[in-house]
Amino acid sequence: MSSSPVSETLEQEAVNAIRMLSAEAVQQANSGHPGLPMGAADFAYVLFTRHLKFDPKFPEWEDRDRFVLSAGHGSMLLYSLLHLCGYDLPLSELKNFRQWGSATPGHPEYDNKIGVETTTGPLGQGLGNAVGMALAEALNAARFNTADHTIVDHYTYALCSDGDLMEGISHESASLAGHLQLSKLIALYDDNDICLDGPTNLTFSENIERRFQSYGWHTLGVDGHDREAVAKSLDTARAQTDRPTLILCKTTIGRGSPNKQGTSKTHGAPLGTEELDATREHLGWKHPPFTVPEEVRPLFSEPGERGAATRAEWENQFELWSRANPEKATLWKRIHARELPAELPSKLPQFASDDGSLATRAASGKVINAIASTIPELIGGSADLASSNNTTVTDEEPVSADNFAGRNLWFGVREHAMGAIMNGMALHGGIRPYGATFLTFSDYVRPAVRLAALMKQPNIYVFTHDSILLGEDGPTHQPVEHVAALRSIPNLYVVRPADANEVTAAWSIALSRVDGPTALVLTRQNLPIYDDTGIDAGAERGAYVVEREEGGEADVLLLATGSEVATCRAAAELLRAKGRGARVVSMPCWEAFETQPQSYQDEVLPPSVTRRLAVEAGVPFGWERYTGSEGAVHGINRFGASAPAGVLAEKFGLTPEAVAAAAEKLFG
Repeated sequence: MSSSPVSETLEQEAVNAIRMLSAEAVQQANSGHPGLPMGAADFAYVLFTRHLKFDPKFPEWEDRDRFVLSAGHGSMLLYSLLHLCGYDLPLSELKNFRQWGSATPGHPEYDNKIGVETTTGPLGQGLGNAVGMALAEALNAARFNTADHTIVDHYTYALCSDGDLMEGISHESASLAGHLQLSKLIALYDDNDICLDGPTNLTFSENIERRFQSYGWHTLGVDGHDREAVAKSLDTARAQTDRPTLILCKTTIGRGSPNKQGTSKTHGAPLGTEELDATREHLGWKHPPFTVPEEVRPLFSEPGERGAATRAEWENQFELWSRANPEKATLWKRIHARELPAELPSKLPQFASDDGSLATRAASGKVINAIASTIPELIGGSADLASSNNTTVTDEEPVSADNFAGRNLWFGVREHAMGAIMNGMALHGGIRPYGATFLTFSDYVRPAVRLAALMKQPNIYVFTHDSILLGEDGPTHQPVEHVAALRSIPNLYVVRPADANEVTAAWSIALSRVDGPTALVLTRQNLPIYDDTGIDAGAERGAYVVEREEGGEADVLLLATGSEVATCRAAAELLRAKGRGARVVSMPCWEAFETQPQSYQDEVLPPSVTRRLAVEAGVPFGWERYTGSEGAVHGINRFGASAPAGVLAEKFGLTPEAVAAAAEKLFG
């Protein structure tokens, strides 16, 4: 796809425009990372002007190539290129780099309307996102392309730094990408031998090329400042059809800065006014700050014009495909609009008390299989725990290098990569990802969950084995602090259902979200099924009354989630036998409850009832917002132990008798 090179002098001026815009913005902000943009400018210029498929006037075009700046600290490289290539990112925003309300924050924040495909900065996450995007491209291609029309056919490029490849997530992500042979994934490694604290040889000595070859990647080495060599390597990478490619671009960090290039001094600090002046002289840059020479503008506008023509041709093909495949076209439009099918509510299963007891993880598996055919975009799996997490879609094939039409994703024991890959899949579009592991291992995926919440991506996490009541596996596998930790992430819904019907409500909550992720927290042990729980009873509102006090107003409220709701219902019977007016409130999702009108919240939790006992098999943190100064929290402030669940319930005070006794203390 590379085009004929223009004059060397003019092209050098264009590359230096990237360097100077980046260095000047960092200097004006008195904060930032000029080294990477200056060092990577040559190969990034080649990628954007000769290979990347995009239309800056239609930045959300579904078949565009994706570019991920995994090394997000070098954000000015991305902002400079987006501005120069005609995206809606004016020069004024570059001048406002890292300032309040600007479109150019210190690290890129997802905004595909201006060409920022994902939020990066936490190193390694972007590479995982890129793997997810390339995977989503393959999944969509398998579902929508036909023998007569190809409407999904694009590449994902990632720019990675030494720091990205030091992070463990890079190993997880690259390993899975190689296993799946994601040939439309191309990573460019800014191999400059420098990290923040100094030369990389302080900590980093493995052979990166051989490492990626062992993952099953195609590798190429190139002088990252030799633009023609870079262009050829990209052509070679795009010709691969059975494996992803890593291009090792040997560069000099801070290239153009005569006194600081090649050193860590350019990594994370402005050059300084004197060195910036010296850089201008060294590069022969004779323009005032934030000036782009008019003669280089066409070099950056031409790729967008070329992309616009490609997009117009694609739209014609899409129209022909739509006419020939009306059902696929209807599905495409619904999925890309992130709309749910109208028939979904009728597909959600209902459970009855006479069905017996059922673990909520098992109920979740039943929900997944009940809705799978109705929501074909729902694709996911587990970190090598599918049989325990109950995430497999029965009778569907696994996703593999030979079958991207499969439905079940095997992430392997790669929780962190799973989360980042899910983010990439959601950002790409066309896929509604879910991923699963044990709740105690949510710590391994947490950084990616946080970014999903920050980017408002509607991922679904299935976290099973939700408390010490999983039993004999012991404290290493028994989560105690994890639910509270997840609840502390802004914009993440945490749903801990009390029975199978609340599981159905939990999935309904998760699927209905379009502006953030949801964590489903599920039991290993069986729980009773009630006929007065679930969607119709009010579970989707986050909290509701499952047992009302007899007679007049309640004099004590028992608040609980998950398996402790059944315990509280039994405790309420003991309290009523003593004449106490006990109300039991199931609170599966605090976040959903707090979106309800205050009148509803007061109806469920009457302000006049100050005797409140919250019960949860985890740390008490957070419950005080509902119990108030006159209430109490009956939780666990220590790690668990290895023993049968019944023994643990007795030892940790999670029996109806212990809960009733704790409630009695509120009466003085």
